[in-house]
Amino acid sequence: MPNKKANNKAIVVFENQPIHRLWNEKEEKWYFSVVDVIRILTNSANPQVYWRVFKKRLIDDGSSETVTKCNGLIFL
Repeated sequence: MPNKKANNKAIVVFENQPIHRLWNEKEEKWYFSVVDVIRILTNSANPQVYWRVFKKRLIDDGSSETVTKCNGLIFL
């Protein structure tokens, strides 16, 4: 297992594209950039706007559980 503490702000690569991440030592969780993941999965020209519109649509559809105050990072 890699030493997470030594590399807690590493950029990982998926499909030859970078994804920013951060290791939270206290919670022992990785946090990944939602915007980076959206950019890769959707090929969106503006993933920040895609994320904001997506969150608004979830709220409009009555889903509040999956919508947090997350501006760009998620944990996995």
